[in-house]
Amino acid sequence: MTTFIQLHLLTSYPPANLNRDDLGRPKTARMGGVDRLRVSSQSLKRHWRTSEVFEQALAGHIGKRTKRLGAEVEQRLIDGGVKEKSAREWARAIAEVFGKLQQKGSNYIEQLAHISPEEHDAVFGLADTLVAENRAPTEDELKLLRHAPAAADIALFGRMLADDPGFNVEAACQVAHAITVHRVAVEDDYFTAVDDLNKGDEDLGAAHIGETGFAAGLFYSYLCIDRDQLVTNLGGDEELADRAMKALTEAAVKVAPRGKQNSFGSRAYASYVLAERGSQQPRSLSVAFLKPVKGEGDDAVEALERQVANFDAVYGDCADDRCRLNALNGEGSLDALQRFVAQR
Repeated sequence: MTTFIQLHLLTSYPPANLNRDDLGRPKTARMGGVDRLRVSSQSLKRHWRTSEVFEQALAGHIGKRTKRLGAEVEQRLIDGGVKEKSAREWARAIAEVFGKLQQKGSNYIEQLAHISPEEHDAVFGLADTLVAENRAPTEDELKLLRHAPAAADIALFGRMLADDPGFNVEAACQVAHAITVHRVAVEDDYFTAVDDLNKGDEDLGAAHIGETGFAAGLFYSYLCIDRDQLVTNLGGDEELADRAMKALTEAAVKVAPRGKQNSFGSRAYASYVLAERGSQQPRSLSVAFLKPVKGEGDDAVEALERQVANFDAVYGDCADDRCRLNALNGEGSLDALQRFVAQR
């Protein structure tokens, strides 16, 4: 039976612009007939996997997403003394392993390729061999992709290689877009910048005038981890899977999106976390906030807990075990939460 770990988080952010749309304003979504703030799943995952939390907990097991692999390989070959024309040709052959190239003559991959540490090492190990032997790579040497790369972020969030789907990795973790539990109105911050060397001899006005959108809110976030899929993705390495789940839990609780942080200083930890474990079919608790919450954090916690009880009453126990962290009243701990998600 599949074991699912589900995380439900409530995180309060002061005025901020955490995740911008194409106009530079905070992303929103309409739910329950009202507008909510939104932080996209892509934004959350990007900030978690590139965080110091991941780097410290999973050093050596984090991949790189890039289009520029061919350019790096070409430079490595040129630095090693290979002629530019050969270096470009050989680098293109290596880069094409990870995806279709952008255009004739380019060594940039069309789509971002998520490359594991061992694949990265294999690529540059091959480049060094080509430098030493001054020759093109063989067909056999270009078999650089790995079916079960030991990269925790790839195992958690998956990867797609459109030109070689046999090396795709099914994501073991699903992450919902975070939304506020209440209605919001995006406001505009009108600001000016002053020229420090302007003595007022000619003009006392500002050197720059601008505006930026912002809003504050209490967000509900939801993650679901398929532990068995994660272990499979990591080639059966249960210890690494446990480390990955602990790192993901800490990052989800502590790491804030970096959008406009210098302007708003809106870093925040989760105020409340509910973790659930079991083989039951997963479900989000976002319906608890279909009717917007009007009060404070305690009201959101109460609404979430009430929905948990109601789901259990209707469908039977929706989880085998649960663990809570509540920073509003000082109950629970991150350490206990991490031990819970990694429990076998």
